Amino acid sequence: MKVLKLHTTNFSMPIVGLGTWQANSEETKRAVTSALDAGYRHIDTAFNYNNEDVIGDTLKAWLDKNSAKREELFITTKLPHIANRANDVEKFLKLSLQKLKLDYVDLYLIHVPFGFYYDEETLTPKKNENGEILLDLETDHISLWKAMESVMNKGLAKNIGLSNFNEAQIKKINQNCQMKPQVLQIECHAYLQQESIRELCAKENIAVVAYSPLGSPGARNHFMNKYNYELKNFPDILGHPIVTDIAARHNKSPGQIVLRFLVQNNVAVIPKSANLARIVQNIDLFEFELTVEEVNALKQLDQGSDGRIIDFYFWKGVEKHPCYPF
Repeated sequence: MKVLKLHTTNFSMPIVGLGTWQANSEETKRAVTSALDAGYRHIDTAFNYNNEDVIGDTLKAWLDKNSAKREELFITTKLPHIANRANDVEKFLKLSLQKLKLDYVDLYLIHVPFGFYYDEETLTPKKNENGEILLDLETDHISLWKAMESVMNKGLAKNIGLSNFNEAQIKKINQNCQMKPQVLQIECHAYLQQESIRELCAKENIAVVAYSPLGSPGARNHFMNKYNYELKNFPDILGHPIVTDIAARHNKSPGQIVLRFLVQNNVAVIPKSANLARIVQNIDLFEFELTVEEVNALKQLDQGSDGRIIDFYFWKGVEKHPCYPF
C-alpha cells in the first residue's frame, strides 16, 4: 500500500482508506470488517456520522481475532460543527475516543470551518422556529486550532488537520500556529479537482485527502431522506464516456479509474462502499497506471466550483455564517 508521509510528525498515512459517511450500523460493520480483511488500514469516520461506536466495536473485534496491533491502523475522526469552540475540543475528542474504544486517533480534523450551537442532551444542532440552524457567529479558528494543538500535545491525536476549509482560512491558521495542519480533507473528484487549494497544500506540506472521490453517488438520496434537501443536476462521474472508455481500455471499473486519477496525483482517497467486490476494487489501484493522455482527458472534466456536490446547504441557513467557506 502506498503511503503519504505527514509533515513534521513523519507518520505514514495509507493513500487509500475506507470512507464511512452515509452508512448505517450493519453496513458499517460489514464494510469495515471486509475492508480490513482486504488490506485496508486507513478508516475514516466522524462524530457527525453517528457510527463511531459501531466502528469501535468492529475494530476491537478485528484486532482481537487477527492478533493485530493497534499501531497497524490509521484511524481518522473529526470535531463536529457543534463543537467548534476551543473549550469543546478535548471534550468531544474524548467522546469520540470512548465510542471508538481507542486511546488516541491517528488523525483528528476540524470537520467544517463554521460553528453551530447545540442541545446539551442530544448533542445535535439547535434550530430556530424557521428550521434554520442556530449559528455560532463567534467561531474563532485561531483559538480552535490552539485547542487542537493541545490535544495533540496530550497524545489524544497523533496528527491534526482541517476539513472543508478554504485557502484564506488555511493561510490564516498557518500564520498563527505552532503546528501546521498535517492534512486537509476536501471534496475532490474528476468534476471538482481543486487544483488551486492542492497547490497551496503542496507548498505548505499539507497532505490532501479526497472525500467523495467517486462523486458520492449515494448523496442525493441521503440528503433527501435525512434533510428533505434535493441536489439539482446531480453528476454521474462514473458513467461519463471518457471515464468508461478509459476503464474499458485498462479492463478496470470506472471507480478504479477516477480513484487512480487522484492517487496518481498524490491525493489520498477514502471511497465509501458497502459492497464487498467494490471495496476490494477500490484498493486495487497500484498495478496499472494512467497514461499522460488519459490523465489530460480526465483533467478536462473539471467543472470548478460548479462541480461541487457537498455545499452544506442541507443545513438550512449555513451560508449566513461568516466562516462559510464557499
